[in-house]
Amino acid sequence: MSRIDPLPESQASDDLKAAWARHIADYPGSRITNMKATLSHSPLAFDVYMQWYPLYQAVIGLVGNRLAYLFAHAISDGSDCPLCTMFFRKIIIDHGEKPEALVLTDDEQTLLRFGSEMARNKGEVPADLYQAVARRHTAAELVILVAFAGQMIATNVFNNALEVEVDSYLAPYYPVTNPT
Repeated sequence: MSRIDPLPESQASDDLKAAWARHIADYPGSRITNMKATLSHSPLAFDVYMQWYPLYQAVIGLVGNRLAYLFAHAISDGSDCPLCTMFFRKIIIDHGEKPEALVLTDDEQTLLRFGSEMARNKGEVPADLYQAVARRHTAAELVILVAFAGQMIATNVFNNALEVEVDSYLAPYYPVTNPT
């Protein structure tokens, strides 16, 4: 159970409803999720956290759509964030892959480890891992990747601290476990 209930639409101001409508118009396929409705208790927090989207678009521009969502998944998994991990698990599955059986190149695996290590270790990554990523990206690209990872981690922290419930539309994407 969430520590703070998502703000119901009936309690949203007209300005907030307009912000929600702009968000959905700007990012087709998006919706006002439990996280976004919880953030909406503070319209400023909602606006700040929605800056995740332009950073994500920049990451897509650098590494492509697939690696961008895998990077976000690795960061969310590294942060132990059930909500965000499930969100990106859905994207992986909807793109025809199994999250537990991804086929990755060495460079892709390196970038995913980079994201996961930042999440697990408060931004610290081993020098050899940083250098492996730095060999493939310019300084400007590295700033985008690290800034996005930081924004993703902030999103994970928000969801974990407030125990934001995983949205019901994500239920079919829970991992299936085998009883032992």
